[in-house]
Amino acid sequence: MEDNKRDLDAMNNQPNKDDLNRDNEHEQSRSDWEKKDNSQSYYYSYGPYKLQEPESASEESEQSSVEVSPPRVVKPLDMAPNRVQSSGQWSANNPPKKRSRVLSTFATIMATVLVTGGLMFGADRYDIFTDNAQTVAPASLSASTQATNTSTNNSTNVALDTVRPNNIADIVQNSSPAVVKIETYATQKSQSQGGNSLYDDPFFRQFFGDDSNSEPQSQSTEPQATGMGSGFIFEKSGYILTNQHVVEGADSIKVYVEGKDEPYVAELLGNSSDLDLAVLKIKGDAAFPTLPLASEIESLNVGDWVVAIGNPYGMDHTVTVGVLSAKGRSIDIQDGNTVRNYKNLLQTDASINPGNSGGPLLNLNGEVIGINTAINSEAQGIGYVVPISTINEVVDKLKNNVEIPKEPVPYVGVNLENIPQEYVSELGLKNTNGAFITSVVMGSPAFKAGVKAYDVILGINGTSLKDSNALVEAVKKLKVGDTATLDIMRDSKKIQLKVTIGDSTKIKVPTKQ
Repeated sequence: MEDNKRDLDAMNNQPNKDDLNRDNEHEQSRSDWEKKDNSQSYYYSYGPYKLQEPESASEESEQSSVEVSPPRVVKPLDMAPNRVQSSGQWSANNPPKKRSRVLSTFATIMATVLVTGGLMFGADRYDIFTDNAQTVAPASLSASTQATNTSTNNSTNVALDTVRPNNIADIVQNSSPAVVKIETYATQKSQSQGGNSLYDDPFFRQFFGDDSNSEPQSQSTEPQATGMGSGFIFEKSGYILTNQHVVEGADSIKVYVEGKDEPYVAELLGNSSDLDLAVLKIKGDAAFPTLPLASEIESLNVGDWVVAIGNPYGMDHTVTVGVLSAKGRSIDIQDGNTVRNYKNLLQTDASINPGNSGGPLLNLNGEVIGINTAINSEAQGIGYVVPISTINEVVDKLKNNVEIPKEPVPYVGVNLENIPQEYVSELGLKNTNGAFITSVVMGSPAFKAGVKAYDVILGINGTSLKDSNALVEAVKKLKVGDTATLDIMRDSKKIQLKVTIGDSTKIKVPTKQ
C-alpha cells in the first residue's frame, strides 16, 4: 500500500511531456527574437508562467501563458510633473489631472476677443468698409519725406488718424506768415465827433480788445489807438481781408506781419457795413505770403475740423481748433442807432476772443473758409464766421472800391417794448399780448400810415402777436413794398391801419453829436 502511494507521487511529480515541449519551443522562440534585435528585446506575457497541476481543462487554459510580439519603445508625450515614474512604468496611484473646463472656456473667450478686436481695429484704422476710405501713410515713411510732401503743396490732404487730425501743426506753420495784426488810430477830434459808432457799443469795444474809449480823453491832434483786430493777406502784393468793424472810423491803419519788427502802413480800399467785410492794401511793392481762398463751402459738413488763427487780446498768432458747429446762422448786433443783420453765417466752437475779429477760419487743406466775426458773449464755444461764399461774391468789388448794393431790409419804423403789466388796464387790454410803441421814426412807413406813440399793435395781417419780438419777426418775413394791415388798440378802441413795408437801408439816421 505504501509502495503504491510512492509510485503515484513519483508520477505526479514527473514533468508533463507536453509542458516540456512547450517550454522548449518558447525558449527557442525567445532565442530567435534576441538574435533578430538584441538592442530592443523584450518579452511580454499576461499571467505568471509556471507548472501547475492540471485540475481541470478550464483552469489549465486560464493559467496558460500568452505570447505577444514586443512593440517598439515609445516615449510618453505627457510629461506632466505630477506623474511619478516607478520601476519604468507610470504609477497608477497618480493619474493625470483633468484640465478645468472653466479655464478652457476662458481661454476660448479671450482668444475670440483678441481676434475680433484686432479685426475691428484694422477695419477702423484703414477704413475698409467706408466708401471714401482715406489712405493711411505707411509707418515706414520717414518724417523728412512727409515734411517735404507737406511743404510742396499746402492744399494736399494729410492723412488723419482715428482720433483727431494730425496736420494742425503743418497748417499753422504754412498759414501763420499770412495772418496779420491790425491796429487802428484816430485823432481825438474824430473820436469826440463819434466818427466810429461801434465804440459806443460795449460789445464791440470788448471785441476789439480795447476799452480805453469809454473813458474821456484830453483833446489832442495826435492819433490815438482806437482798436485792434486780425486779418490775412490773400494776394502777394499786400491785399488784406478783414472785418469792416475792425477799421471803421480809423484815420490810419498799421499792419504787423510775422517776422517784421516794424509795422506797415495800409490804406482802406473798400468796405461793406452790411456784410462786415473790408479790403486793405499795404503800401509798397513788397511780396508777402498769402492764404488760398476756398472755392465753396458746399463740401463742408457740420462736424468737420476747423482751425482759427488770430491775435486775441494782442497775443500774436494764437491758434484754436474746433469743429464746424452749424451753417446758415442769422444774428442781429446793435451798432449805435442801427442794427447789423448778419445772415448765412457759419458757427464754430473754435475759441474766438476779442482781437480774433477779421482772422481766418481754415479747413484741413489750409484754405480760408470764412472770416471770424462775432461771438456770443453770454455763451461758451459759440462763434460766428462770414462764409467764403459771401467773400468770393464781393472781394473784387471791395478791391476796386465799387459800392456793393445793399440787400433790402423790411422796415416799419417804430421803437417797441413789451407791454408792462401795470399798463394793461390803462390801455384797455385784457392781458400783455401785443407790442407797445414807445416812439415812431419821423418819415418812416409807420409815420406815414398814421401810427402813433403809445399805440399797441395786437396783430399783423390777421395774426395775433404775443410780444414785441413777434412783430419784429413778422416784419422780417415780408418784402419791401408789401402792404401790411396792423390791428391797433388806441385809447381803448380797436382800429386798423395799412402800412407799406419800407427798406431800412435807405433810411438815413442822424449822426450823434
